[in-house]
Amino acid sequence: MRRQPGEILIVDDEEIMREVLTKLLQDEGYSCQAAATGEEGLEKLREGFFDLVLLDLLMPGMGGMKTLEEIHKIDSTLAVVILTAYASLETAVQATRAGAFDFLAKPFKNEELLVVVQNGLQRRALQLENQHLRRTLRERTAFGNLVGKSEEMQAVFDLIVQVAPRRSTILIQGESGTGKELVAKAIHNLSSRSDHPFIAVNSGNIPTDLLESELFGHVKGAFTGASNSKKGLFEVADGGTVFLDEVGTIPFETQTKLLRVIQEREFRRVGGIDNIKVDVRIIAATNIDLRRAVEERRFREDLYYRLNVITLLLPPLRERKGDIPLLAEFFITRYSRENSRDPCSLSAESLKVLMEHDWPGNVRELENAIERAVVLAASDTIKPDLFPREVLESAGSIQDHWGLLEEGASLKDLVAEFERKLIDSALEKTEGNQRRAAQLLRLKATTLNEKLKRLRIKPVRYGVQGNRRERG
Repeated sequence: MRRQPGEILIVDDEEIMREVLTKLLQDEGYSCQAAATGEEGLEKLREGFFDLVLLDLLMPGMGGMKTLEEIHKIDSTLAVVILTAYASLETAVQATRAGAFDFLAKPFKNEELLVVVQNGLQRRALQLENQHLRRTLRERTAFGNLVGKSEEMQAVFDLIVQVAPRRSTILIQGESGTGKELVAKAIHNLSSRSDHPFIAVNSGNIPTDLLESELFGHVKGAFTGASNSKKGLFEVADGGTVFLDEVGTIPFETQTKLLRVIQEREFRRVGGIDNIKVDVRIIAATNIDLRRAVEERRFREDLYYRLNVITLLLPPLRERKGDIPLLAEFFITRYSRENSRDPCSLSAESLKVLMEHDWPGNVRELENAIERAVVLAASDTIKPDLFPREVLESAGSIQDHWGLLEEGASLKDLVAEFERKLIDSALEKTEGNQRRAAQLLRLKATTLNEKLKRLRIKPVRYGVQGNRRERG
């Protein structure tokens, strides 16, 4: 009979039983480790990976039932087979209800044990496969409307995947419209909390006198109009995630209560005296400098450090313009479908207009511009005149200086030429000073340097070298 491979942990206080079981299983090709107590067995589980546990029921110190309970806190899918010399129907039922895979009475036949082990490992393998499939599906869909292939966005995606399984509080920083809530949802979707609520709270949109009631709830009679008790959003989100957008606008006095939730995982309803325990992960977001707010005494320093455990910085759209064609295509597809029409396409001139705009409203502004164009387009081609005036005006000043690219240029060439001309223009204005050029372009100096290398642009001091540009 072909055996199911697996890692097996034997937990039994009898040395002879540990030796017999180890030899039997190793002879069948299994990898085994043994522990003499429940405490030792749990330590081995925390340090290594196992598929099945053979667990003695009666042991000194931590007994088998308590050990079983702790095992499932470490790994709920682990197959645990209870072994005991004092078997009874009641004990078997109790062990099964506590999550044991099977129950064997000592002494048992070797073949009987091997069949139970094989069945347990087969179930374990199936559960791990299902977990992998669910995780793969979540990863494919978790990012939702987060779109981007630029290095900047790939770094964001990598960090999302890295931090999602943890419990740590996360602070997302970025300008308005960069997609902070989308990032928070992606983190939630990829976490073990994905089956529990995701509650988004825009602190800036809730009146100050109602914010505490919204977050923490209130008891009946707590204030005028509180005719009934009400759960707060933290209570509703128990087991899940609370996303606090515009966290920098939360009033100072409410910040104290928020700090208690993070530190103690408990709070009181407005007007209440009972502490309510919750298990909630907090993801906060802001478009202001919280460090400066702390210095100006508008934000608690201790709360800042509790929120700023892991920081995720979202780049503005002007720093990742290579993503604009992909984003435009994504929004065209979406709004064509929502408006029951065949997908439109951007003309080369329209794409150039989009690439030349600075997008102070970031992805949200681009989305609004594309939605407007799709709705107003009379043909299957989106022309520049369908974009809002502010988009056309900002692009027009650059077009007047450089002229339009010829129709039919490839998308890659179009993007590269736009970047090259804009960088050249900035270097001319700053007489080749890269630091000042980066400030003018609203780029990090390192980002500009990477673009110079990729586009093979050699900045020179124009005033010294005859106002020339050299390219490799």
